[in-house]
Amino acid sequence: ELVVQFQVLNQSCQCLAWKPRPVGVWGTESQQVVAGYSDGTIRVFSISRTEMELKMHPHSTALTAITYSTDGEMILSGGKDGLVAVSSPRTGMTIHVLADHKGSPITALQCTRKQYHDFGVEGSELWLATSLDRRVSVWASDWLKDKCELLDWLSFPAPADPEGLELPPSLAAFCPWEHGALVYVGFGMQEEALFYSLRKKQVVRKVALPAFATALSLSPAAPFMALGFGERLLRLQPCPAGAPQDYAGHDDSVQLCRFSPSGRRLLSASHSALLVWEL
Repeated sequence: ELVVQFQVLNQSCQCLAWKPRPVGVWGTESQQVVAGYSDGTIRVFSISRTEMELKMHPHSTALTAITYSTDGEMILSGGKDGLVAVSSPRTGMTIHVLADHKGSPITALQCTRKQYHDFGVEGSELWLATSLDRRVSVWASDWLKDKCELLDWLSFPAPADPEGLELPPSLAAFCPWEHGALVYVGFGMQEEALFYSLRKKQVVRKVALPAFATALSLSPAAPFMALGFGERLLRLQPCPAGAPQDYAGHDDSVQLCRFSPSGRRLLSASHSALLVWEL
């Protein structure tokens, strides 16, 4: 059932994210969503009031990734030009613009909580940015104190880009069941998923894949990762090892997969199909 619909004339919505629930509040669904558009604008919509609450313009190019900070107080957005902006939905102001990935589109942004002095840096939040050129930056932040410190910078090797072929995206995500680790997939020397330890500063595990992945999601409830592929395939991979489960049914390459917050459902999308799987 369609509950509400928002339309922005002459602009394409490129990415969106739900505002996270406040800590300790259960049973209530977030009623705000942020969307990034092709003209470089960000719009915050209220589902309950069915209206646009805020419009900001932190980018001069199309947005390619967007997320909220873990407390919902900041919006992190990435553009086609590789710039990452940090904006406050309370004030409507952009407080940081980071140019470390400049020149390559941002393909993923994600935030996660951490202990304040964990990893030897201040801040209650870790966040990562991934760009199409196979680079991942990891940051520690305390937005209330205006702190944003680079914790790690990863660059993954790959053979020379093949002429005329569309390369798979570079994607990374924090590992919910392995503290201080992240998972990376993208065009590289081998078709594999890499587990990287932020403490050891090295790749600690590799999982062989049937092809280069086009989508990635990690379960918040159990040690499983979901991977989409260009061959119309969706794979559920137990970690650290185990026999994978493959699911067919898509009409085209799998562009997106996302676990539900409970981990009991998995949503996947291709060109014209949106599938929901019970796990």
